[in-house]
Amino acid sequence: MKGKLEPSVRQAFVEEGKNLKESLIALEEDLVQLTDKLQLEAQSIPNTTHPDVPVGGEENSVIRKEVGSQRNFDFTIKDHLQLGKDLDLFDFDAASEVSGSKFYYLKNAAVLLEMALVNWAIAEVSKKGFTPLITPEIVRSSVVERCGFQPRAQNTQVYSIDNSDQCLIGTAEIPVGGIHMNSILLDSDLPLKYVAYSHCFRTEAGAAGAATRGLYRVHQFSKVEMFIFCRPEESDKYHEELITIEEDLYASLGLHFKTLDMATGDLGAPAYRKYDIEAWMPGLDRYGEISSASNCTDYQSRRLGIRFRPAPSEPPPATNAKKGKGGSSGPTQFVHTLNATAVAVPRLIISILENFQQEDGTVLIPEPLRPFMGGLGILAPKPKGTA
Repeated sequence: MKGKLEPSVRQAFVEEGKNLKESLIALEEDLVQLTDKLQLEAQSIPNTTHPDVPVGGEENSVIRKEVGSQRNFDFTIKDHLQLGKDLDLFDFDAASEVSGSKFYYLKNAAVLLEMALVNWAIAEVSKKGFTPLITPEIVRSSVVERCGFQPRAQNTQVYSIDNSDQCLIGTAEIPVGGIHMNSILLDSDLPLKYVAYSHCFRTEAGAAGAATRGLYRVHQFSKVEMFIFCRPEESDKYHEELITIEEDLYASLGLHFKTLDMATGDLGAPAYRKYDIEAWMPGLDRYGEISSASNCTDYQSRRLGIRFRPAPSEPPPATNAKKGKGGSSGPTQFVHTLNATAVAVPRLIISILENFQQEDGTVLIPEPLRPFMGGLGILAPKPKGTA
């Protein structure tokens, strides 16, 4: 086109250029559609699993540890719903009118108990080198997806906001996982440990039956979540650290619980290995999950773009060193991510009320929580005639 050309030849080239441009636009549109389809297919592929994870459904999960034993009551016990009514702790009826089913008001000492559980958990976990966070509770849909969740899938647990690319979080794992998105971390900064407080919102699609009554399965609740970014070779070690912290927390409350190494069929897409803790809930007459701890290896960090640059290797001895040659840091690597629940408030309220109820209708508060409740050690019914 820059040289001398016959007008007819030049015009032919112009037309060819227009056609190529139009073809390119069409190809780019096809590429976007194919990329989106590829992304959806890729999101359906779960993480690999640890070689020691039991194979099969939830029933194939293996008990890793059991702490305490079921309390023997010499009186007729109540479930947390009846205890909450007698002690004036909850109002499900008003919440149902205001917000719908599976919502609740906490009242009186239940408010103090929630705050105590949150503050106690953050205080205890912070002692172990975790940085406290309060997270955003609305995040971009893309961040939810990159963490391994499907915000707009059928029967999703995620609330999406209409006419936006945002969702309500179901766990602080999502905003904490995204805090270092598209970053290259310093090797010297690892591990990064966070303990995060947030409200959580879940649709609980498909949940029904007596096992979901009361506080056990609700649409909104408070939770304290632990999260670690670490080097790949250290993630198994930090997984053990997280489950040990959880077990120590619940043992200090005097709860009877068992820790399970969850089978492959019960692992979510991001989890390489997951431990669940189930506490005995005598009023419900069964064990109920109160916590989990997952090692997600690099499943989330690859999608979130979180890498680290390994520290330079040690330089060779001076006698063999060549001028200008020192250690080498090598290429960047993806970090590993882990998450674990320190406190899921409603499930622990159930556990405390049902396990520590007394024959006279009172409930004993576990010793570690009392300093966070202004010294209150017993939940007792209000005297008749008081508001």
